[in-house]
Amino acid sequence: MRKILFLMMGVFMLSISAVSAESPTPTTDEQKTLYALGLAISQSLSIFNLSEAELALVNAGLTDGVLKRDPKVNVQEFMPKVQQLQQSRLAAAAEAEKKEGTAFLAKAAAEKGATKTDSGLVFSTIKAGSGASPKATDKVKVHYHGTLINGEVFDSSVQRGQPAEFPLNGVIPCWTEGVQRMKVGEKSRLVCPAQIAYGDRGAPPKIKPGATLIFEVELLDILKESK
Repeated sequence: MRKILFLMMGVFMLSISAVSAESPTPTTDEQKTLYALGLAISQSLSIFNLSEAELALVNAGLTDGVLKRDPKVNVQEFMPKVQQLQQSRLAAAAEAEKKEGTAFLAKAAAEKGATKTDSGLVFSTIKAGSGASPKATDKVKVHYHGTLINGEVFDSSVQRGQPAEFPLNGVIPCWTEGVQRMKVGEKSRLVCPAQIAYGDRGAPPKIKPGATLIFEVELLDILKESK
């Protein structure tokens, strides 16, 4: 129910953002703020991969609802169908993304020095380290740079200029496995298939369902628990 309510809110804000080709251009700071809000919340609809014609129907239903016009369908009857549509679009998007990821992983695994593990992780060392290796229960300090297979950056402590700290058993399985293979001072490349990253759900809006991810990780330290 919470997902459906969030979806409905996203649809509402999407309409406010005036997505048609004839939408007015925001000029004042307040107008730009509202427009930006609409764009941000509209990302909740990205999983539906709506066409222009489909988006027109979404806006038609929204307009009728907001203006208290007689609805053309029974909302309660069709909400389960909305969930079904969400699931089918997610599955289709994930399948297409995984197909591209499979080809990328095969190419990465064939590179000199790369190792492919049983989980599907493709691991390669960029710079050797000489320190200890962490256990899954350890907390580590790292610098990392994460990209999609098209090279788009989705997260980067390097760009933020601030290393990250986290327990290895609290991150995606690809990291838990891959960072344990590293030594302090080492920099490595982890190519993570969806099944050990964010799976078929992805992490919208930046990480699509079924996405293969690439991380360059530098293990700076294994942190001791404070007493």
